Amino acid sequence: MALQDKYKELIDTANASGVTNLQVREQDNILYIDGSAPSGAVKDKLWDVYNKIDPDYRAGDLVLNVDVSATPGDKAKVTTDSSNLNIRKGPGTDQPILGKAAHLEIVTLVSKTNDQWWLIRTDKGVEGYAYTQYLTPVS
Repeated sequence: MALQDKYKELIDTANASGVTNLQVREQDNILYIDGSAPSGAVKDKLWDVYNKIDPDYRAGDLVLNVDVSATPGDKAKVTTDSSNLNIRKGPGTDQPILGKAAHLEIVTLVSKTNDQWWLIRTDKGVEGYAYTQYLTPVS
């Protein structure tokens, strides 16, 4: 079975959910899906579809590289499991921690450094870098 057939539901869901710049390519028996989701909820929906197709994510034949669209000034919610989110001096876990944002706190996006780190500011004025996996844009 071709990988695009195997993951047809995932690709269709991405299209139907408004993922922009959607690119689907197959290389070395791995399917790459890239794009920008309009919200964290859409990205979560994609992961849910993926989990139905490949429970426990064991096949290792898909790279889902869909980021969440956000622009400076947008608000984002801290979506850690339950703990606070570290805010760092620079984009990397090797950087010193400047402060923390509470679980479910709303922060302001200052800039997107890359797909993994955003420069954010809390309502208390703490500004630094946070790992994007734990930030979900809000409207």
